[in-house]
Formats: sequence, structure tokens, C-alpha cells
Amino acid sequence: MEKVELSPIGLIPVRPILLVGANVNGKPDFMEVGAGGPVSNDPPRIALPIRHQRYTLKGMLENRTLSINVPMVNLAKEADYCGIVSGADADKVKNCHFEIFYGKLKTAPMIKQCAINLECTLFHTLSTTSHVIVIGQIHATYISGEYLKDGKPDFDKLNPLLWFEGKAEYVGFGNSFGKSRSIGQQIADLTLKK
Repeated sequence: MEKVELSPIGLIPVRPILLVGANVNGKPDFMEVGAGGPVSNDPPRIALPIRHQRYTLKGMLENRTLSINVPMVNLAKEADYCGIVSGADADKVKNCHFEIFYGKLKTAPMIKQCAINLECTLFHTLSTTSHVIVIGQIHATYISGEYLKDGKPDFDKLNPLLWFEGKAEYVGFGNSFGKSRSIGQQIADLTLKK
């Protein structure tokens, strides 16, 4: 198969949509982030690229706390709204009818309607030309009870909102193609036989 060189871009076709929250001037605000993910397990930390001018970033730096809220597909409109409107101009909590709760850190607002919420302190920031890479240390993880089975997350029920960047569309999960750390064993088994 022939390869074609493109201009340098971060071509990761599908990314998780996250609603990142902070108190700004004592008021909860949320922004949509279409990238990010875990960077450490012990202690658990997550990295997020955030544009320098984002209003919510001001609250993260002010309080040294933030929340990461994982919306399911039913919150696509609200997530998109949080990405196109600035908290400096609108009350996103009111306009999206978000129910807010706080955990032990007291200054990281979280959205009840989101299936998963991560309560974080601001561990580190790294400034790049277009973004600030925010690394949050997770202090508490919350999940809506309807997504639990026998006290553990029921991943068959979760349908997180994803962003298909190249098509500029939101998508949900599709079909499963097999268990991770398992289906590759077929190749490993074949190579061992040689």
C-alpha cells in the first residue's frame, strides 16, 4: 500500500469529548475539550490541551483545581455549546440546565448529568504555542449508579461522546472487534509455532 505524505497534523481520527470545569470568579464554568487522556496511573494523572484564551483556564489557574466530566451521547448539544460559547459571555450551567455538585476539593464543579466525573488538582502546566497542556492529578472518581454492575463500571452501558475530527462530527461507540490484550494473542501464537 502506497503512503502519501500530508502536511504535519495530529491526525488521530476519533477523540473523546470531555467537559472540563472550574470555578471562575466563584462561579462554575465548563469548556469542551476534544482531546486528552491519562498520562500516569500511580498517582492517576490526566493531560488536557487547552487554548491559552479559554475562560475556564482562568479558574483552573486561580483555584488550582479542575474537573473532567465525561458526557454520554445524549449530551452532544450541551457539549458542543460549551465549546462554541465563552463563559465570559454566558452562564453555561444555566443555559445547559446542568446540575452541579462538588466533592472534597470544594472548588472543582462537576456535572451530575455526565456519567463519569474526575475531581482533580492542577499538578502541572506546560505552555506551547497554541495551547497550555494542563496535567490534573485525580483525587476522586465518580460514576452515575446506572452505569454500575456489581459495584464496578458497566462498560457495556457506557456510550461516551466522541469527536470524529476529520469529519467534524460527533459519534458514539460502534461494534466491538475483540478484547484488548487478548485478540493479538492469535498472532503471538502463530509466531511461537514458527
